[in-house]
Amino acid sequence: MKAYLFPGQGSQFPGMGKDLFDQSEIAKEMFKISDDILGFDLSTILIEGSKEDLQQTRVTQPAIFLHSVITAKVMGNDFKPDAVAGHSLGEFSALTAAGAIDFESGLKLVSQRAEAMQKACNLSEGRMAAVLGLEDNIVEEICQQTSGVVVAANYNCPGQLVISGSRDSIESACKNLELVGARRALVLPVSGAFHSPLMEPARTELADAIDSTNFSAPLCPIYQNTTAVSVEDPIEIQKNLIAQLTSPVMWTQTINAMVKSGITDFVEVGPGKVLQGLIKKISPEVKVSSAEI
Repeated sequence: MKAYLFPGQGSQFPGMGKDLFDQSEIAKEMFKISDDILGFDLSTILIEGSKEDLQQTRVTQPAIFLHSVITAKVMGNDFKPDAVAGHSLGEFSALTAAGAIDFESGLKLVSQRAEAMQKACNLSEGRMAAVLGLEDNIVEEICQQTSGVVVAANYNCPGQLVISGSRDSIESACKNLELVGARRALVLPVSGAFHSPLMEPARTELADAIDSTNFSAPLCPIYQNTTAVSVEDPIEIQKNLIAQLTSPVMWTQTINAMVKSGITDFVEVGPGKVLQGLIKKISPEVKVSSAEI
């Protein structure tokens, strides 16, 4: 059984859209549609933009979404997933590729998500930090013992858990985590406290947009970030998607659940190979690859 996985923010790189644009008329058409919907020239940024251009949140999220969804579309009949999942932003790509929402609606939601997250970042000085070399339960315990807002945000793979919260709380937690044996507790170069309570204003804003979007049953089960279980009901999908911004990304749990269900072949659809690296650490026995177009 085969699952297709869609990456999140951080997978972008300069020139990542050039091959798609050069090789596919479908890609050219979807690039044009995206520029019209967004009101700025995302296609040129994807083809010629600098690293700095791609780091702007309002650009990064639509760029990764567009690359991922076009890649799945260009695969045509070769895109036959038994299940899909996406890491954070990638969940929107997975839902679109699997037919739960149409391309235009998916792109609009991603754009609204990026804008809402940026607004929330401007309201509070949030941070995220990668904690390496500790058991999840120890990291969770330190977060609970630290004053202020600090929570487990991304369960990426065994020994790698990202925490999120207010600046002072993250710095305090990092010091305490290193004291109890973390190999590293490294503050990340991101603009806010994603997947934490500090994203509540963004969650509220995005909830209205998600509620007003038409969702259908996907062509296969999707394993969503907030629950790490198989979902096909459109109402349940919407509910989980709304909760995602303030809930942790249960990626380790998701991959383990997919393997338990019989998935043996994981294909990453989109820029980069971040997810493949994580899967090799979660479940070394399975097959991992990039989508071929």
